[in-house]
Amino acid sequence: MSSESMKSQQDQDPAQSENLENLAQESADNETVQADSQGTDEDLSVELAKAQATIKDYWEQIMRLNAEIENNRKRAQRDIENAHKYAVKGFVESLLPVTDSMELGMQATEAENASLDSIREGMSMTMDMFIKTLEKNGITPVDPLGEKFNPEHHQAMSMQEDEEAEPNTVLNVMQKGYLLNDRLIRPAMVVVSKQKST
Repeated sequence: MSSESMKSQQDQDPAQSENLENLAQESADNETVQADSQGTDEDLSVELAKAQATIKDYWEQIMRLNAEIENNRKRAQRDIENAHKYAVKGFVESLLPVTDSMELGMQATEAENASLDSIREGMSMTMDMFIKTLEKNGITPVDPLGEKFNPEHHQAMSMQEDEEAEPNTVLNVMQKGYLLNDRLIRPAMVVVSKQKST
């Protein structure tokens, strides 16, 4: 080899050496990028798995809540039906002793030694028991004799002139009315006084 060609080869070696270094650096960078890319893929897979587990957990919670809501709705519906069905249970139970007393009174009328006074006394006791039962259950009578006529609680069946009573006074109660917890069930049927015509 001539000295000139050796010199030219030496001149080229630094450029080639630089190119080789660049290629080596690019190859190393590519490997780093690939390693980072694999690391990113693994991170994404882990994050995806976590997200899917969270979604599954939330879905199970939603399904449990839906089942609980449905059970509560059914229970409430059943309670409402039972409340309607057995609303008068307490009232009926309180009426049973009155029924028993009336049956005993009927049996007493058939006895040989039954007297009108004893029957009347038994009826009076049964009536008192019945009135107390009604009052205990919030039912009160409307018996407005001598009171001012009240169209909200009274129903005028007729009007009469009366010299002693003021106009619109209840002269006679033909049938008592009743209130249930201050709410009118049946108005009292009454005869009302009117102003004397001249």
